[in-house]
Amino acid sequence: MPRITKVYTRTGDRGNTGLGGGQRVAKDSLRIETYGTVDELNSAIGAALATGLDELLAEALGPIQNELFHLGSDLCILEEDKAKIPVPRIAKEHVLGLEASIDRLAERLPPLENFILPGGAAGAAALHVARTVCRRAERRCVALGDEEEIGEQVIPYLNRLSDLLFVMARFENARRGIPDVLWDSRA
Repeated sequence: MPRITKVYTRTGDRGNTGLGGGQRVAKDSLRIETYGTVDELNSAIGAALATGLDELLAEALGPIQNELFHLGSDLCILEEDKAKIPVPRIAKEHVLGLEASIDRLAERLPPLENFILPGGAAGAAALHVARTVCRRAERRCVALGDEEEIGEQVIPYLNRLSDLLFVMARFENARRGIPDVLWDSRA
């Protein structure tokens, strides 16, 4: 566990920052943008939790926030450095855990018969915001993966997490007795 003695270091005042392996890169590099978006996702989940989500969802999201820190560390260290720098990574077990959560929640919901719009209860709307940030993080990871090697389970994890956030938004609405907002394709 790193010990943080000072919040500011001044080392990034010229627009660059350090990766976990010590390399200096521009703060607007694709790798920094990618794990910065994962950090934004984690904050969006924290904001959703602050709305007072159903206890079942809140219990599931705590470990996911921790896994997103794993994902950030997975992206902060270049693949070639991971052999010498032990770092938490996203593994297949994390993806399978998300799938199990999706299945558990989805079985308690009526089947989808139409596309739904973000909204309903405040917590559900916040989960939809987190879902869209998750999709952006996924797109950034795809772009980074086209340029550099990234962890094998990073993209599947984000893909599954966005699905889970969608199901969680529907679950939150159902628990609050608020119907999903249906898309009217004829409007």
